[in-house]
Amino acid sequence: MLKITPYLELDTEANQLVDHVSGKKVSLTFSESAVLHRLLLSANPVCSKEELLSAGWPDRVVAVTSLTQCISTLRKKLDGYREVQLKTIARRGYQLHISTQSHVKMLAVNDAESMRAAIVDVSLLVKISGIVIALLLLILAWYFSDYHKIKQNLSRWSADEQFELKVGGLKGDTQLLYKDNAPHLHPFMWEKHLEPDDNFMTCHKGFNAFAATDGDNYSMAICPGTDAKQCAGKGLINITSVDSEPASLNMPEFVELSTAMEQRIRYNRVMLPESTDTSGAFLEHNYQADVYFPVKGELLIRADINMSLIYDSADTGEFYSSTCITDQDCLTTPIKYKVRGKFKQYSGKIDELNVDVFQVKVEQKDLIKPETLNDSAVRFYRDLRKRDIKDEELYFIRVHQDHKTAVWTIPLFGQVTAWYHYERFDI
Repeated sequence: MLKITPYLELDTEANQLVDHVSGKKVSLTFSESAVLHRLLLSANPVCSKEELLSAGWPDRVVAVTSLTQCISTLRKKLDGYREVQLKTIARRGYQLHISTQSHVKMLAVNDAESMRAAIVDVSLLVKISGIVIALLLLILAWYFSDYHKIKQNLSRWSADEQFELKVGGLKGDTQLLYKDNAPHLHPFMWEKHLEPDDNFMTCHKGFNAFAATDGDNYSMAICPGTDAKQCAGKGLINITSVDSEPASLNMPEFVELSTAMEQRIRYNRVMLPESTDTSGAFLEHNYQADVYFPVKGELLIRADINMSLIYDSADTGEFYSSTCITDQDCLTTPIKYKVRGKFKQYSGKIDELNVDVFQVKVEQKDLIKPETLNDSAVRFYRDLRKRDIKDEELYFIRVHQDHKTAVWTIPLFGQVTAWYHYERFDI
């Protein structure tokens, strides 16, 4: 048999076309088979009419119209194979043209050799196009993946600087975190909100701190003590400035006032769903911090932040958070904002700082509107309303963890960094 395409052959003994895809056989007359055979084997691109008459009707003299009729019939029988064309070349003869980009019908090829030939017959351009498309699909899948979102989020942060922060008459080593190449990274940007020359921390030998900014907010998270790896969790100070004008915060008065505010009834609790399983099969990782927002001429605002992580695997689980906003005189009925969702934990680095990123897919949000709202708390309530409307995915970054405490940067009023108390509970 003589191969025409990878799946179509001419059987000159049986005078028929054999389609290896459909299994179909097309009968040919002797003359049709002989003419097609000569066209396939001809060394010349164009076969003359005399050559084809001699092949199709040997030892006979027939009119040219017999060849014309034979060619017409062959074209009809090859009509289902568009890659095979019988062309008339004016005043010269006929040409059999077989496309190099054959329409390969591979699904039912039952001949291994034909299948291999068909694959080889596909043009290099088609193969390259397929590879390029596959690579583009892989790139798109990676670009829209959660892992890429985490990498993008971390790439916006830097932790390549440290400085000494002066608070309460002491200087402490401070790790700086800043986002989107934020300007104004001098310690003054944090210290300017505190009244100078107060010595309320001189009972300590020093402190460790994190200072963070997203260009708008300036947070300081302070743990009294000199152990850089382990914070005792006593006397934690979390202050975030949301206004560029110095707040003139008197630190001894602040410590007394914040202590009184924290000793009031704590409105904020993370209410976990009831479970029928009382075997203690789950472990709740609970984090709590009090963050203060001083603004010159306004009441001191406190955010009581409570977060819980309940793992159901090594790096996934349930996330619950509750934030309660009050002011120093309780003129604002507590503003409560709760978030519940599923988290996925990723380990990464901000420069040389090891961090954990928690991607939270939000499932439920609750914002409790206060009955009374003073001017000092308006901006915070508006920010929570905005987040209640638009946030569907949140990123929480844990930049430090020890046995009793942790430092988190969370998406609250922009970005807020604070030092949290840490506890674990069986539930």
